[in-house]
Amino acid sequence: MDSPFELAQVNVARLLAPLDSPEIAEFVALLEPINRLADHSPGFVWRLTTPDGDATAIRPFDDDMIIVNLTVWDSLKSLRAFAYASNHVGVLRRRREWFERLATAPLAMWWVEAGHRPTVEEARARLERLRRDGPTRAAFTFRTPFEPDGAGPGSPAVDAEFCWPDLAPVQAVISTDEPPGQPPDLTLSIAAVSSSGTITAS
Repeated sequence: MDSPFELAQVNVARLLAPLDSPEIAEFVALLEPINRLADHSPGFVWRLTTPDGDATAIRPFDDDMIIVNLTVWDSLKSLRAFAYASNHVGVLRRRREWFERLATAPLAMWWVEAGHRPTVEEARARLERLRRDGPTRAAFTFRTPFEPDGAGPGSPAVDAEFCWPDLAPVQAVISTDEPPGQPPDLTLSIAAVSSSGTITAS
C-alpha cells in the first residue's frame, strides 16, 4: 500500500563566486546531468524549478549568492540512495570547490502528505526551525531522522551529515552517453587521483 506521507528536503549553499563566473563553470556544467540523474532515480517525486527548469534562478534569501534545492521523495531510503550511492556523491565530495562552509545547518527534511508540494517559504521556515530548535519531527537531518509518525530520532542514515569519510581524492564520472530519453547510469563510478597525478578508474 502506498504511504500517505512523502519526504521533503531542502538544502542551501552559498556560492564562492557568481554562477556565470569561471570558478563555478564546472559545477554549472554538472547541473543538467545531476538533475537528470535525480529525475530518473527510484523514489524521486518532484523538485522545485522555474518554468524554464532552472532551480538556480530561485533566490529566496536576501543573499543573492545562496542557491536552494527543494525536492520531494517517496522515502528517506530513496533520497539517501541518490545522495550517497549514485554519481551525485562525487559532486558532493567536491562542494568545497564551489561553496562556502556554512556556520548553520544547510539541510532540513520533513514529512509531508503525499501529493503536497512544499513552497520555498515553507522550506525556509523548516530550515530556520531546525537551526533554532535542533532536529525534531518538524525538521530533521540524515544524522537524526524521524519517522512519519513522529518516532525518533532513529539511527543515523549516513556516516556524516553531507558526505561519507573521504578515502581518497575522488571525482565522479557522470555518463552522458545514454540515448535521448534514456535515464543516466545510476551506479557510482569514481576516478581516483593517484599520488603521481594520474586518474585511474575504480
